[in-house]
Amino acid sequence: MHFVLLLMILSVCVFVVPVDSPFRKRIQFLTFDYYLTNYKRVPDNIVKIIDIDDESLSKMVQWPWPRTYIAEMVEKLTEAGAKSIAFDGVLAEPDRTSPALWPQYADSEDLRQALAPLEGSLRDNDKVLVKAIEDSGIFVAGFSFGSNPEPPRVVQELSVHRTARETLLRHASRIHTTAQFLPDMESAAAGNGSFMANAEIDGVIRRTSLVFRDEKRFYPALALEALRVSYERQPGIKVGPNKDFCENCIATEYSILIGDYEIPIEKEADIWVHYRDMKQDYIPAWKLYDDAQFEEIRDAVKDKIVFIGSSAEGLLDLRSTPLGLKPGVEIHVNALEQILDQNFLIRPQIVKDAENNFILSIGLLLIVLAPFIGASWLALICFALSGGVAYASFISFTEYGVLVDPVYPVLSVLVIYMLSSVLSYIRTEADRKQVREAFGLYISPDFMKELTKDPDKLKLGGETRDLTVMFTDIRSFTTISESMTPEALIQLMNDFLTPMSDLVMEHRGTIDKYMGDAMMAFWNAPLDDENHARNACMTALKMNKALEPINAKIIADAEKEGKAPALLEAGIGINTGKASVGNMGSRQRFAYSALGDTVNLASRLEGQTKQYGVRILIGEQTRRQASDMAALELDLIRVKGKIEPERIFVLLGDEEMSRSEYFKSWQIKHYRMLEAYRKMKWDDAMALAEECQNISKEGMTGYYDMMQLRLNEMKSNPPEQGWDGVFVATTK
Repeated sequence: MHFVLLLMILSVCVFVVPVDSPFRKRIQFLTFDYYLTNYKRVPDNIVKIIDIDDESLSKMVQWPWPRTYIAEMVEKLTEAGAKSIAFDGVLAEPDRTSPALWPQYADSEDLRQALAPLEGSLRDNDKVLVKAIEDSGIFVAGFSFGSNPEPPRVVQELSVHRTARETLLRHASRIHTTAQFLPDMESAAAGNGSFMANAEIDGVIRRTSLVFRDEKRFYPALALEALRVSYERQPGIKVGPNKDFCENCIATEYSILIGDYEIPIEKEADIWVHYRDMKQDYIPAWKLYDDAQFEEIRDAVKDKIVFIGSSAEGLLDLRSTPLGLKPGVEIHVNALEQILDQNFLIRPQIVKDAENNFILSIGLLLIVLAPFIGASWLALICFALSGGVAYASFISFTEYGVLVDPVYPVLSVLVIYMLSSVLSYIRTEADRKQVREAFGLYISPDFMKELTKDPDKLKLGGETRDLTVMFTDIRSFTTISESMTPEALIQLMNDFLTPMSDLVMEHRGTIDKYMGDAMMAFWNAPLDDENHARNACMTALKMNKALEPINAKIIADAEKEGKAPALLEAGIGINTGKASVGNMGSRQRFAYSALGDTVNLASRLEGQTKQYGVRILIGEQTRRQASDMAALELDLIRVKGKIEPERIFVLLGDEEMSRSEYFKSWQIKHYRMLEAYRKMKWDDAMALAEECQNISKEGMTGYYDMMQLRLNEMKSNPPEQGWDGVFVATTK
């Protein structure tokens, strides 16, 4: 039986968990990320990046820039002698700053009539950019994920060998709908390539596709197009069998030929990105527009391939890589540099087969030898083989650019060795340990005791049940964090999240996850809580009070350092309704979590606290189930991502406040204001809003200010007849 069990485990390691399974990939990435982080490529100064960074945005104007700025950038880079200019972004909509569009966007009839005679003679910024792109002859446009159903333009068809065509049509990255440059710009460009980048299962980008496909056509990546256009006599891009490939060779099955360069690829038509530090290759975009700086830039970009990208935080082009968060443009620049250096990382099928063969052969050897040699000798063999595999993997990477996973094969062999002596212990302890690790820090001790009595609840799967879901988030966290050291920021987050978490668990809640400065929790799972809505509301009210000692400490510390204190203020969204809750993920790794429309709406409510100037927003179902608490209806809104409108409420206090004469008087005036607003009696609603603002004491000033602004606007621009009183939220 023992022998059979070990053979079963060996079979699982080799056959049931294939080499490209999510579990094995996560283990492989540990090794590969270590190599990529500690053994970076040597800088080669082949490619430069014009960076639309925060400094450029502050020195010039906020993004999006007028197309005349982009045109000037293209002209300057062309004049400076760049070999090609690749734009890591999409200009998919007309430039709204263009004078030619002024008549269209005029906000009054008088202004439209005044501009009408000029229509047709005003400068069109988009046409200025089209001419600059056309005159340049080296501009490469980009396209990415989007909603445009029309296929992107292919400037030069890829030549795909018949032996590779069917394989790529099945396995290469698929293009569905895209975001593209405006048609005139795309037509004027010398090249057009995709800058789509798909992350691995853990959200990190380690590979990038070089060829994309739809049902019948192939499209090049932005890096390939930039290289093609850099040639004076632009060559074609050819995809076919790799001449170095053979049955027992460590080589990829296919390759891409472009000019003098050959790129090894597998059936997915992607390459592993060997990242390096690119700080010295960034050129702030503002320097292009500064005559004193331009001469320096001229020398830097002459005869170089230039990418235009952005590292500005506000433009949200940061991607997760093995080296941390990096601007997305670095993915394509690193890939292009590897092509130019002919320095690749490969992981062909023969390497994956070799890893499985090692597990199978050494596993069988250990199983056969186990009855005949002592445990010490068997351990020595295991550790010697493990060290040899680790060393071979290291040499393969550093010397030959071959990615070999040593971790999973070694772990498989060690498991087979250890399992015969520890299997029974692991089986009895695993359930209890899993329960403690999965829930020990997320639910209250009382819940923990109940759950450990029935460990079978901790398994993949779940159920649909009524939940009350809470999202919390620190307001202006980015601004606060910018002025703090990493150590101080971590301490601040611990000071914030610890009391918040304690309050959730004290009120029978379950902490789902922490997301930087935010937290998600829910009530009525995994165990029943008939007062879940009320418990969540009480938790939220106490959270605001829990911030007072934290802010007092922040004020004291700031006074010692002579700085202005950055006080914490949390926005909280709460919603009640049906949701799917249970253990979600893979069998190797899962978490107890909740999903569904109820969860999404709670998140949206938290985001809307900033727009409405309040601390706690609750949904209508939560209000119904906690009807004895002090809350006021604020609006009927259609949040982003939903069709049906939602009635939202601000939570102000407990039942004691709800019974107070002060609150009852305020409540009457408040609902009279809402009634006047929905009947489009703007003046009456304005007067009542001012009265409510004067008597409110619970942090509602921002809301009434917002309502007065809205009322003024709606008075000037009344809604259409039959308006249903619904406000459409345009932000999350």
